Amino acid sequence: MTTLSPENSLSARQSASFILVKRKPPIDKTEWDSFFDENGHLAKSRDFICVNILERGLHPTVRTEAWKFLTGYYSWQSSQDERLTVDSTRRKNYEALCQMYQKIQPLLENLHRNFIETRNNITYDIKKLYDKDPLGNVLLDKKKLEKILLLSYVCNTQAEYQQGFHEMVMIFQLMLEHDHETFWLFQFFLQKTEHSCVINIGVGKNLDMLNTLIDFLDPVFAEHLKGKGAGAVPSLFPWFCLCFQRAFKTFDDVWRLWEVLLTGKPCRNFQVLVAYSMLQMVRPQVLQESMTGDDILLACNNLIDLDADELISAACIVYAELIQKDVPQSLKDFFL
Repeated sequence: MTTLSPENSLSARQSASFILVKRKPPIDKTEWDSFFDENGHLAKSRDFICVNILERGLHPTVRTEAWKFLTGYYSWQSSQDERLTVDSTRRKNYEALCQMYQKIQPLLENLHRNFIETRNNITYDIKKLYDKDPLGNVLLDKKKLEKILLLSYVCNTQAEYQQGFHEMVMIFQLMLEHDHETFWLFQFFLQKTEHSCVINIGVGKNLDMLNTLIDFLDPVFAEHLKGKGAGAVPSLFPWFCLCFQRAFKTFDDVWRLWEVLLTGKPCRNFQVLVAYSMLQMVRPQVLQESMTGDDILLACNNLIDLDADELISAACIVYAELIQKDVPQSLKDFFL
C-alpha cells in the first residue's frame, strides 16, 4: 500500500472544492486572449490553464482553440505564426490522406473483406443519427461524417472502427468548422485519453480498475456486485466506449466532461472516477431493493440528463477521498 503525496492531496482537495462554492463563469474569449503575449505565446502555464478548465470550463467561443492545445494539435509552446503553419500543414495532410484513400479504395474493396464490412457498418450507424434539431435545422453533414470515419478506420491501426465512434465524431463535427479539424482532433483525442474508449485497448482496463476501486472504497457495495448483482459492472462498457455522452442532457455537458478528461486533472484516467460516481447514484436503490445484475444495469442506463459540472464535482470528491487512504499500488499506478 502507498499513500499519495501531500502535493497530490492538496491538488485534489482544490479540485473538489469547487462543488462547495458557486462556480466561476467559464473562460471566455477576453480572458482566453489575455493568456497570450504579443507574439501569441502562452504567458500562463499549462497547469494553470488546465486547472481553470477543470474548475470552470470553457465558453463555446474559445473551446475549439483551447481543445487544439489540450489534444496536442497545437504545441503549448507555439507562437501564433507557428499555429497558423500547423493549421495549414494539418489541412494539407488531411487532403493528401483523402487523395490516397480515393486511390486505394478499389484495392481495399477487392482484397480486404473487413473493409467492406466496416464501411457497411459505418453507413448503417450514420443512418440512425438524427441530423436535424427540433426546429428542422440540419445539424451535421452525414456524407462528411462517413468520409472522416472511413479515413480514420483506414489510417488509425490502433483504433479500428467500433460502434459508437460515429456518435463521438459527430460531437467533434458539431463543434468544429472544418473537416480536417474534426479528423485530427478525434485522432488526438483518442491518443490523449490513452484510447480509454477503445474496446480492445482501454475499455477492459477501465472496467477492471472500476471493480478494484469499488472493492477499495465501498466493500459493502462490492460484495453485492459480486453476488446477486454479478455481471452489472462488465455490462457498463458503453459508458466508456461512448465517453458517457448518452448520460448528459446537452452537447455542452458532453464537451464539458471531455475537456476535463483532456486536461489530465485532477488525475489520469478520471473517467473511472466518473463511472464510480455514477454507480454511487444508484447504490441506495440497488442495496435497498437487493437488485440483480440486469436490474442494476437498467438503473444505470436510466441515468440520463445528468449535469456535467455536478458529475465532475462528485468524481473530484471521490479522488480527494481516495488519496487520503492507504492506496493499493495498482490504483496509484492507474490514476497517477
